[in-house]
Amino acid sequence: MSILVIVFFYFAVLFGISRLTSRQADNNMFYRANRKAPWYMVAFGMVGASISGVTFVSVPGMVLTSQMTYLQMCLGFIVGYLVIAFVLLPLYYRLNLTSIYTYLGQRLGERSYLTGASFFLLSKMTGAAVRFYVVCIILQQFVFDPAGIPFVINVVLMVLLIWLYTRRGGIGTLVFTDTFQTLCLFSALILIILSVVSHLNLTLGEAIKTVAASPMSRIFVFDDWLSPQHFWKQFLSGVFVAIVMTGLDQDMMQKNLTCKTLRDAQKDMCSYGVAFVPANLLFLFLGVLLTMVLGTGLKGDEMLPSYIQGATSSHLLPLTTYLFIIGIVAASFSSADSALTSLTTCFCVDIRRQPGNEILRKRTHIAMCLFFVLFILLFRQINSTSLIDAIYILASYTYGPLLGLFVFGLFTKKQPKDRIVPYICIASPLLCYGFDVMAQQLWGYRFGYELLMLNGLLTFFGLFLTSKNQKNLCQSV
Repeated sequence: MSILVIVFFYFAVLFGISRLTSRQADNNMFYRANRKAPWYMVAFGMVGASISGVTFVSVPGMVLTSQMTYLQMCLGFIVGYLVIAFVLLPLYYRLNLTSIYTYLGQRLGERSYLTGASFFLLSKMTGAAVRFYVVCIILQQFVFDPAGIPFVINVVLMVLLIWLYTRRGGIGTLVFTDTFQTLCLFSALILIILSVVSHLNLTLGEAIKTVAASPMSRIFVFDDWLSPQHFWKQFLSGVFVAIVMTGLDQDMMQKNLTCKTLRDAQKDMCSYGVAFVPANLLFLFLGVLLTMVLGTGLKGDEMLPSYIQGATSSHLLPLTTYLFIIGIVAASFSSADSALTSLTTCFCVDIRRQPGNEILRKRTHIAMCLFFVLFILLFRQINSTSLIDAIYILASYTYGPLLGLFVFGLFTKKQPKDRIVPYICIASPLLCYGFDVMAQQLWGYRFGYELLMLNGLLTFFGLFLTSKNQKNLCQSV
């Protein structure tokens, strides 16, 4: 019951923020926050939105199978964010875009535009459902199962709460709620780390030295190029993952496009990119500490929940459980609420082309929430892998065509045959899947996150081979 009281208080704060920020809200406020958002708030809130509940649960457990090598990928993120800041953002601001996929229509054609927007809708809906699945299963375990409430009611209730505080202010509200939720997330993370350190009877300095001496603290892998954790595979994958999952993602770019000027948006992006490394280092640091408490017999996604579930008066204060719930809720909701807002934006602006239709926007927002519920319930039935791996695998197949479309538009002066673009973008992920299966059968090699680069490359070459020179290029970099 005390957990429910804390969660209720948390949402009361969100609704209070929503009420204050959505006064006299209109479509421009919902889609663009009137281009008045402070860049430092956008940057801070984006860290929480990117981390999500998946990071909270899965990243600490990654040390069991890959030590701290995930930081190699995070270093690649920094380069990717620099590309976004100084290549993509100037383009988006110059064209004064509400949806970034409008560029595809101006540069490549109508079907290319609809294809890019459709792939985003599929990518974001599946990825956001995976992320939000985390908070639902955690709350089910700690709150709803003891009360005898089924999982489906849990999911419907959580999505309903998101709809209630985003339905009016949209992205204008999220700039402020994300800041609050990111603050809650990192406060919970740091206090949980201190709790585990205390449980191990160590000082913070001793814990740092102990983690540094652990074989699980290995960061760099240069000696085995076949390993999925090899530095260049992780680093380059990080570069492209950052570009596609942030720079080519309407969800993340919609927040950046709320900044007053291009310079503010660039400061936001660079600050956000640099902060990602220490943020994930904290999660991995927690993971190594948890192995000292629990051993290595659990699955990665089970470690932190198992530690929290075992909280008793003999070694943990009940406060730790409350912090964990708040951290999970904050991480997951800061990701899911912006995803639903961006999905609504994409459908209204890109698919229906009616950004000024307020009735359509409200109905679409409700429809996206319903689809969100269905995707979460579907993922519960089919998930069989680590949550964070599931997200990147899904991204490799669904974001690859977006990568190919934008690279082709930005760095060539050719015009594709617009009518066959959808077929190329569908064929590329299918070919990638076939290559992955063939590589496993013939050479025992399984593609990792580099599948995204292969997918984008196949899309690019498909467009290149079926295109012609364009004399009057609409936009080039």
